Amino acid sequence: MSQLGNAKKQFILHWGEMGARWGINRTVAQVHALLHVSATPLTAEEIAKTLHVARSNVSTSIRELQGWGLVRPVHVLGDRRQHYESIKDVWEMFRIIIDQRKKREIDPTLELLRLCIADLRQGKEADAYTRERLEEIYEFFADVEALYTDVRQFPVATLRSLVKARGAVRKLLSLKLGR
Repeated sequence: MSQLGNAKKQFILHWGEMGARWGINRTVAQVHALLHVSATPLTAEEIAKTLHVARSNVSTSIRELQGWGLVRPVHVLGDRRQHYESIKDVWEMFRIIIDQRKKREIDPTLELLRLCIADLRQGKEADAYTRERLEEIYEFFADVEALYTDVRQFPVATLRSLVKARGAVRKLLSLKLGR
C-alpha cells in the first residue's frame, strides 16, 4: 500500500476494518475500497501488488464482490488482461449491500421465526411466553421488511431527495406532535 496516498490508504484500511465488523472478509472489503477509489479499472495483479495480498486471495475477493454485484469486469482496449471496477454510485452501492444483507440475514431470520412460532402454536411446545417473545420479534422484522420493500421501490433520485429533506420532515413532524 506504500504507493497509495495517505487518504486512500486510510480509507482502504478503515473499509477493511468496517467490513470485518460486519462479517465480511477484511481483504474482500479492502479490494472493494481500492476499486471504489481507483479512477481507472485495475487488474487482479495490480490489486494484489497494491494491497500486498496473494493473487489467489484477490481472485476469491473479486468473485465474492461480483456475486454481490458491487464489482464488474471491464475490458481495456489494447490489454488482454481482465480489469475490474466498482460501482461508483454510492446510493446504488448501499442499495445493493442492503439487498444482500436482507437476503442473507433478515429473510432466514423471518423464516426461522415463522417455523418456531408455528411449532409453538401447534402445541408441540406449550410455552406461551416464548411464543409471545418470538411473535414480537417476528412482527418487528416483518415491519422492517415491509418498510424496506416500500423504500426499495423508490428510484435513487427520490431517496436522495428524501434524505436531503430530512430537516423539513423532522420540523413538520415536530409541529404535528406539538413539540
